[in-house]
Parts: sequence; structure tokens; C-alpha cells
Amino acid sequence: MKFVIVTGLSGSGKSEAMRALEDMGYYCVDNLPPALIVNFAELFFHSNSNIDKVALGIDIRGREFFQELNSALEHLDSANFKFDMIYLDCDDDVLVKRYKMTRRNHPLAANSQISDGIKKERVIMEPLKKYSRMIIDTSNMKPKDLKQEIASIYDEDDGLNSPNITISVVSFGFKYGLPIDADLVFDVRFLPNPYYDLDLRPKTGDSEDVRAFVMNSEVSKAFVEKLFDLYDFLIPQYINEGKQHLVIGIGCTGGRHRSVTIANYSFDYLNDKGYRVVKKHRDAKLD
Repeated sequence: MKFVIVTGLSGSGKSEAMRALEDMGYYCVDNLPPALIVNFAELFFHSNSNIDKVALGIDIRGREFFQELNSALEHLDSANFKFDMIYLDCDDDVLVKRYKMTRRNHPLAANSQISDGIKKERVIMEPLKKYSRMIIDTSNMKPKDLKQEIASIYDEDDGLNSPNITISVVSFGFKYGLPIDADLVFDVRFLPNPYYDLDLRPKTGDSEDVRAFVMNSEVSKAFVEKLFDLYDFLIPQYINEGKQHLVIGIGCTGGRHRSVTIANYSFDYLNDKGYRVVKKHRDAKLD
């Protein structure tokens, strides 16, 4: 029985995540009252139902609602009903833009600004992170990107013999900020920088000549070797600890050349090791 709860900040992509799970055969219920969550779980865990994949979408609209939800989650834990929680996060300014585009107001900002409602909800939602196996930052994601991320985590046909962990390798530019969901962050700004080569500047680390430029250094080669050794040590520790989703951030100044190169090397290495791994170049088109 797979039981997934999707929650997070309003406007961060819950509907898209639920649609992705529905496309993968999950029985999806959105905005179920918290008081019914335990009964709902018992129905599927203890019955002869042929439904073995269920997803719940949960919105937080007030403190009383949260208190009921917190109680329901504690009950699920105590009853040993195993569930995954996906927490969707997003930068405040991106959320504001999304609300303005849809011309909707934030559910907690009926008589105030959208930004005020977002701040209130962030405070209310924060305790839920302790239940979350996965925190996904959707600030720089399009709907199709989030769908691919969800599919990579719950796709049963991919990596059936691999360890029960999904690794996301994300390249980024420090000048655009850290990925807020990153578990590990590596700064590769000390590597040779193709930005100063006018022929290479418009390209990205996906180009073979940029890749060759970055790696044409003993420092680069030594770093990659040590990075892979660190992966070999750390990832089994995360698996033993029960972590199901590991986000590795690789950053350079603009997120276009060096970080993309090392992220590609990391993806290839981890994929060859048999891990379920996905790759995202967050800022490669921005610089």
C-alpha cells in the first residue's frame, strides 16, 4: 500500500503534483477534511480494497485546521500507517507573481495583501516539514518540471532493483540564490571558468567544448574524483537513515558552465551506480 500526502504552500504546485500522481494510477482525493484522514487511511490499510496507491492533497487555511491535521498525522504514525509526505515550497516573490497572474487572492489574505497571507501560511505550515520525506522547491519549475520530478520519485518501472532513494542533481548559480531544498551543496567556482572565453560564453556545460574546457585541469580532475568518493560514502548513509529523496546542489557564479558540467558528471556517475537519479539545470538559460 502506497499512501502519499501532498501539501505545502498555497500556489506552490499541489494541483500539478496531484495530477502527476493521478496519471501514475494513484487514487487521488483533494482537500479531505483532516478529521477524516485517519478513517480514510484505515479504509485502505485494513480493507480488501484493490486500490493500493492513494494520494491526498492537503491545504492549510487556518490554525484550527492545522491542529486537526497535526493530530491526524500523529495518529497515523502511532498506528504505524506508513505514508510519504511531499512538501512543496516556493519563494515568496514567485508565489505573489503566480497569484497576480491568476487574479486570485491568497486564502489567508482576504482583507490584506497577498504577501501577508503567504507569511502567515509559512508560519502555520513550518511544523509539517518534520513529517515530510521530500521537500521540493518549485520556484524555478514549470508545471511539466514538477510532473517529471514527481514521476521520477514514484515511477515503479524505473530502477526496480535500485536502492529506495531518488537523487536530484541540480546545477545553479549562486547569484540567483541557493536551492532551498538542497541537502548537499558544492561550490565549484574555483574551477576554470569558460565565461571569459567569448566563443564559449553563450554555450552551457552541456556542450562538449565547454565540458572539455572545465575539465582540462588537474584540479578539476582531482575534485571530481574526490566528489565521487564522497558520494560513495555519503549516499549509503542516507539510505540507511531512511532518506528517500536526496537533493545535491552544484553551484557556480551564473549556473551556466562549471556547475552544469559537474552536475552532468555527477548524474552520469550516480546513474551508472544504479541509483534512480534525475537532473535539473536550474539557471543555465538565465545567465
